[in-house]
Amino acid sequence: MQAFSSVLTRRPVLSSRTAVSRIGTLSRHFSTTPFAMAPVSKEVDFLVIGGGSGGLGAARTASAKFGTKAMIVEGKRLGGTCVNVGCVPKKVTFNAAFIAETIHQAKDYGFSLQETAPFDWTTFKKKRDAYITRLNGIYERNLSNDKVEYVHGWAKLLSRNSVEVTLDDGTKTVVNAKKILVAVGGNPAVPPKIPGAELGINSDGFFDIETLPKKVALVGAGYIAVEFAGMFNSLGVETHLFIRHDTFLRHFDPMIQETVVKEYERLGVKVHKRSELDNVTKDETTGKLSLHYKEGEGEGSIADVDHLIWAVGRTPATYGIGLEEAGVKLNEKGHVVVDEYQNTSVENIYALGDVSGEVELTPVALAAGRKLAARLYGPEQFRTARLDYTNIPSVVFAHPEVGSIGLTEPQAVEKFGRENLKIYKTNFTAMYYAMMDPEQKGPTAYKLICAGPEEKVVGLHILGLGSGEMLQGFGVAIKMGATKGDFDSCVAIHPTSAEELVTLK
Repeated sequence: MQAFSSVLTRRPVLSSRTAVSRIGTLSRHFSTTPFAMAPVSKEVDFLVIGGGSGGLGAARTASAKFGTKAMIVEGKRLGGTCVNVGCVPKKVTFNAAFIAETIHQAKDYGFSLQETAPFDWTTFKKKRDAYITRLNGIYERNLSNDKVEYVHGWAKLLSRNSVEVTLDDGTKTVVNAKKILVAVGGNPAVPPKIPGAELGINSDGFFDIETLPKKVALVGAGYIAVEFAGMFNSLGVETHLFIRHDTFLRHFDPMIQETVVKEYERLGVKVHKRSELDNVTKDETTGKLSLHYKEGEGEGSIADVDHLIWAVGRTPATYGIGLEEAGVKLNEKGHVVVDEYQNTSVENIYALGDVSGEVELTPVALAAGRKLAARLYGPEQFRTARLDYTNIPSVVFAHPEVGSIGLTEPQAVEKFGRENLKIYKTNFTAMYYAMMDPEQKGPTAYKLICAGPEEKVVGLHILGLGSGEMLQGFGVAIKMGATKGDFDSCVAIHPTSAEELVTLK
């Protein structure tokens, strides 16, 4: 036991590329100890399964802030979905697409720019990958600095206080923990069972594409599919988006759905509404795909597709890790059932983030992890600490950007009644587009949903340039219970698009 502890606590800070070789050293150490023929045991206070945002937030808070003996087990790269195949590399790609749009718009401001070569996706990807690898290393150093033991391996629950960890070489060890947090996130959903579906890639595979394609097809109506479609289109790729209904982003306010769909069609994204793929075939000579589909009452096909990307949602990574065997209850979708304090059905086992499915956003998991650590290990004033899942702002890096917080209009009508609502709306052309030809002008639209005689703001929905950055400040106001009068009392910043939200009539 002494040997196992010293190996973990003294391990040097490594990049993700060297993590596997380091685990090899760990396993060789095991093979030369008296424990080689049986699992080694390790005792910790707090064991976190999953090195994504939620797990990292909980483990680091527990150890660095409250002095808890914490360990984190992760089988892939530190940072989880967000850092490796989600928010971070996606936003970097969105920035590239935004620059491409800016270059095309520059002539309207008097700039004479000539591109001597097409966008170099391959060089861009290498730099993006290097940035992510750097972040993996930073996360590992942060764990070391906060005195959290980090094991690269796969964990499986044996009981409510015991976990078996399998290292990369198959070596197994048992970790006994007073409390266990399950924060293993999710995986891309399996595509529908149609002939040739396996010829496509999932949304994670987007980040493995080595060269800029000429033609792509995406299936899905959520933010992942919509963001990828907008990026590809801005970078000059012929982009087809297949959706099952007439609009995408269907969890957002109708204003968002209708405006963004219309803008995507105007920008040249080929949106196939009420569509469903029938089969996919591959030309073995060219490697290109052909897609056959139903669309509305008719049928169609497209050929010479470089990549088919399935972006049909994500599912919790809850199977095969011993949850059900340990008595942890799952719902019909596979999410861990938790209460408002992240307690599962088993004492001493907790769950948060995408695995429990409340609000599947990175900052939500991070905040929930920190709240949980404070409740479990902090002083008395934190005993009721929990994350409030109401009024959480979210952004879609679409074209244009989308921001939303609170209730959609249909939700507000259902909750308060139409007669108790006042809806303020505006749409206009942002000043950025004033110098541009009509075909370059993107939409801007805002909606404020107010309830009751005091006109409390219960929903805010915005789309247009800068919406992502803009929403954060308004999110604070709405979280504090702002009314329309509070918005009106704020002096406008001129000239900005955001000023329209405090001058709505």
